[in-house]
Amino acid sequence: MKVYLYAKSGHAIGLEATKRCAAIANELKEFDPILCTSDFRAGAFAKDLLGIKKYVNIDVLRNLYNIMEKRDILIYDTDETNEFMKNDMKQFCTLLYSVNSDLSDIVIDASIYNKNENPSIEKTLFFGDDDYNNLFLNLVEASTKYDIELLMGHYFFLGNEKIFKNHFSKIIDEEEYVETIQNSKYLLTASLQTALESIACGNKAVLFKREDKTYNEKLISKINLPIIEESNLEKIIENFETIIKSYPQIENFNNTNLKNIQLNIKEKLEEYNRLVGQ
Repeated sequence: MKVYLYAKSGHAIGLEATKRCAAIANELKEFDPILCTSDFRAGAFAKDLLGIKKYVNIDVLRNLYNIMEKRDILIYDTDETNEFMKNDMKQFCTLLYSVNSDLSDIVIDASIYNKNENPSIEKTLFFGDDDYNNLFLNLVEASTKYDIELLMGHYFFLGNEKIFKNHFSKIIDEEEYVETIQNSKYLLTASLQTALESIACGNKAVLFKREDKTYNEKLISKINLPIIEESNLEKIIENFETIIKSYPQIENFNNTNLKNIQLNIKEKLEEYNRLVGQ
C-alpha cells in the first residue's frame, strides 16, 4: 500500500497545486509518498526546490490507475474530478482526500516558509509561474522601468527576460523562488499561494488579480489580504506602493493541520501490513 499525491500542473496552469501537494508530501514523509504531477517539469521543480524525494509524471488524473494499485491512498489537488470519478476513486482507494474539500484553505510547508526577521530584498514582483498567453509580457511592454525586482515564472517563455531587464531593477531566476519569497519584505504577486507563503515568512504580500485566473475570494476576505484589481502595470505598482505604506493586519492565518490524516494513514498502513504479514 502506497501514498500518492496528485497535483494538476503545467505550462498553462502553473504550480500552485504542486506547491501545496509538496507541502503535504513533506509533512507525510514518514510514509514515503509519491508526488504525481501532470507535467514532468513540475515534479522536477518540487524535487529541486521543495524537498520532494519521489515524483512521477501523470498526464491526467484518470491515468493514476496505470501506476496505483487497489487500496492505495490518494490525496489530490485538481478540478478534473466529477461525481462519477470521485465515487470510483473512493471504491479504489483505502483513503481519499481532496486538498480543496478536505483540508483548510492554507497549505504551506512550514519547514520552508517560516519567520524571517531580516529579509534582504525590499520589493519583489512575481506574476506567477505561467504566462501562456503573454498577459504579463503585454503589461510590461506598455510600461516604464520600475524600482522593483522581478522573480521569473517557472514556465515563462525563453527570451522574455531580455525584455523584462528593461523594466525592472533586477531579474531573479526562477530557481531562486524559495529564497526570494523568504527574503522579500514586500511582495507584489498574482499568485495567491505565493502570497500565503510570503505571509508565512512574516513578509507583506499584496495580491493583484489576473484576468485569466479565479481566486479563493472567501479566503482573501477572511485573512484580510490586500488586493489590487487593475489592468495597467503602472497603476498596479502605484497601488502597491500605497498599500505597503500602511499595510493592513493579516487575520485568521492558520495553516492546515494534517495530524488526523497522518493518524488515519498510519492506522491503515499498519492494518494492511498485519494482513499481508509484514
